[in-house]
Amino acid sequence: MGSSQEPTERYVSGAARLCRGIPEGTERQVAALYWEAFGRKLAGALGPPGRGRAFLAAHLHRDRGVVVLDEAGGVIGVAGYDIEGRALLGGSARDVLARYGPLRGVPRLILLALFARKPARGELVMDGICVAAAHRGAGIGGLLLREVAAVAAENGCSRIRLDVVDANPRARALYERHGFRAVRTQRTPFLKKLMGFGAVTTMLRPVTSGDLGEGDPR
Repeated sequence: MGSSQEPTERYVSGAARLCRGIPEGTERQVAALYWEAFGRKLAGALGPPGRGRAFLAAHLHRDRGVVVLDEAGGVIGVAGYDIEGRALLGGSARDVLARYGPLRGVPRLILLALFARKPARGELVMDGICVAAAHRGAGIGGLLLREVAAVAAENGCSRIRLDVVDANPRARALYERHGFRAVRTQRTPFLKKLMGFGAVTTMLRPVTSGDLGEGDPR
């Protein structure tokens, strides 16, 4: 999917809408939801919160995300992905240095490098998934995962990869229900105090021909 394409929508439940692509004007909502879910992990690199949310909102690649909108057009769920090195969360080293300055920016770049997960050929890498607290347990996470699987299939990918931290067993259970299997776990005790997790598990899910029927936004 190229960056020139406009977001496409379809109704999925009542007035809720699934939108492939980040609708213009919702960038701050998406950034706020990401910060709510991953703020502790991102704080050392992009904090304080207000500045971090502003940075995320300013550097989103809108063609690399899927959102669920409520009846008022508010973002209640978002999933980002990386294909061929282009992810939902953007911002170059130059952007970081311009926002935070050279003295404070360089240590932040070192932390951001810890999060880098470039896709291999034929692979889609999840760039985070989060659902607003008031809407968890309503199937939105599964809906987003199915749509991302459809994106992967349409782009000729053979598998989807993601990382999940040990501090988020609920997310891991969701991924396992949707066909992801753990392939390796890296212990990160040096990050426990700073970011709140002590291990990261990589999970994989094959992309099948059946995934093509999951999306079809219209």
